[in-house]
Amino acid sequence: MPGSPIAILGGTFDPPHLGHLVLAECARWQFGCARVLLMPAGDPYRKTGTDTAENRRASAPAPRQVTPAATRLEMVRLAIAGNPGLVADAREVQRPGPSYTVDTLEELRREGHAEIILVLGSDSVSDLPNWREPERIALLARIVVVEKEPGAGTGGFERVEMPLLRVSSTEVRARVAAGKPIRYLVPEAVRQFIERERLYR
Repeated sequence: MPGSPIAILGGTFDPPHLGHLVLAECARWQFGCARVLLMPAGDPYRKTGTDTAENRRASAPAPRQVTPAATRLEMVRLAIAGNPGLVADAREVQRPGPSYTVDTLEELRREGHAEIILVLGSDSVSDLPNWREPERIALLARIVVVEKEPGAGTGGFERVEMPLLRVSSTEVRARVAAGKPIRYLVPEAVRQFIERERLYR
């Protein structure tokens, strides 16, 4: 609807799982969003260890191999098929270099989006000071946070109300690598894609 906010749920989505979808739908309803853009990072530099000023001046998690961006984008498209309120946004995959949230928000503002909801996990909020221009991010978007663990806190930002689902992409990858089932942890189309493409083995 005209004038309604849009929400961004960014991340690596390696792979997208049911927790991502529940979060997107809960945020869409809670904040009255016309759409939620699920936005895979083309180069999630805080995970890949890309040589950036942010990584040089602040501690980052140990670098890991990330599934190619086009593959992760395809999994997001499969995951949200059938829900017109959720959109797979490819802009960070298509943009070269590290994926900076501030660049994405500036671009969305130029497109005319006056109100942007940025959905973050509690782990991302704790890392936010290490992102490029965190103060600018807070000016460009209304930040809302989902607690990934009970009592994790929201860093003083608004809380997204959703059921606590103990599923993570890390766990899904580990289960696939160990030959364990992931049915009902990811959308069925994503499960079939992972199996067909032999990902995470």
